[in-house]
Amino acid sequence: MLNFALVGCGRISKRHSELLGHGQIAGARLVAVCDIVESKARAIGEQFDVPWFTDMDQMMSSADVDVVVVLTESGRHAEHVIALARHGKHIVVEKPMALTLSDADAMIEACESAGVKLFVVKQNRFNVPVQKLREALVAGRFGKLVMGTVRVRWCRPQSYYDQDAWRGTWAYDGGVLTNQASHHVDLLEWMMGEVESVFAMTRTALVDIEAEDTAVVALRFKSGALGVIEATTAVRPKDLEGSISILGEKGSVVIGGFAVNKMNTWNFIDAEPGDDEVMEKYSVNPPSVYGFGHQAYYESVVGCLTEDRPMPVDGLQGRRSLELINAIYESVETGREVALRFKPKKARLGERA
Repeated sequence: MLNFALVGCGRISKRHSELLGHGQIAGARLVAVCDIVESKARAIGEQFDVPWFTDMDQMMSSADVDVVVVLTESGRHAEHVIALARHGKHIVVEKPMALTLSDADAMIEACESAGVKLFVVKQNRFNVPVQKLREALVAGRFGKLVMGTVRVRWCRPQSYYDQDAWRGTWAYDGGVLTNQASHHVDLLEWMMGEVESVFAMTRTALVDIEAEDTAVVALRFKSGALGVIEATTAVRPKDLEGSISILGEKGSVVIGGFAVNKMNTWNFIDAEPGDDEVMEKYSVNPPSVYGFGHQAYYESVVGCLTEDRPMPVDGLQGRRSLELINAIYESVETGREVALRFKPKKARLGERA
């Protein structure tokens, strides 16, 4: 049994604490929680009858912890992961792993030096339709890839951003691309391969925040295929979709719903046994935008640590999508197409006064 502790008891902690605190992950249990805001730590601690703390170092010294999960503001992930690595325990960090590439590199180095594993949460990779899509891609069923597209059309009103002062800021959060769409950016790159260049435009349409609530991005992949990212939190009055489509010379797949969980299209020139059942088997939508993937993700983490299975998403993979997001912001600031790999010069993500 692996003992998990949470650092950060904000909005996303509800999903993590429910899975770990209600025993929904075989071989894992919640043993402690921490937040600098006492009321938040106390609420989660009392809900699951585990010790709660306002100091993470005190928690790590007092509780029997095997894995610590970092759920704090994105702009503080690096300082928290680096500090926690000194305790010699494995670390799970929510997306995005950091806001700057230098922070991501420091996190990876700190965990390697401490001899601990760094897991980056990318739960949408574990959605059942996404796994089916990946299986077809690896099997070569698409042939030559033509285009990949992700769409995030969600609703985040001003009241969402007003919940915490860090939301929508360059220093600690970023905009729709960094926060809500980061999973979809990761999926697109995971499916389509390395990106050669990006060109992007953004705007802040309906809310009062520093970063963007709406973005469109054109991508050119090293394979020659093209891609599009369409992301907004300015949908009203409620969430519409979180989707991915992959088009190739031999087939097309579209996964939709509002959390990349519903198989909408499964068409291939060369049919295979089971194709006629795919639409029915992979068309269940989850109750929230978080999807079903967190459970499978945690099961993969437990399997990695107890049975020496492959890591689900490590620090280097987490850094890859972060580099792409930084390149997108670089394009926004320069008004130019940006080639990867690059060193950010004008991207504002992670910028502090």
